[in-house]
Amino acid sequence: MKIKYFSDTDTALVEFSDRKVAETKEINENIYIDLDTAGNLVAMTIEHARKQASLPHLSYEQIEKKLPKSPQRTAKSRR
Repeated sequence: MKIKYFSDTDTALVEFSDRKVAETKEINENIYIDLDTAGNLVAMTIEHARKQASLPHLSYEQIEKKLPKSPQRTAKSRR
């Protein structure tokens, strides 16, 4: 994923993949999404990005699925 910000137009472009865009849909007057031929999200354009998306406060966090802990076996419990 890539996020590009164009300060001269206050536009943010969030690219989710490098697939070819087949269709652009207007979500509202400031947000557009680009879809591939299968309808998968390729990119999102946000106009007036500072107001719409609070760009100065952008953060990223990846959440991993935690596996349940298995009971610890000691040398005594193996005998």
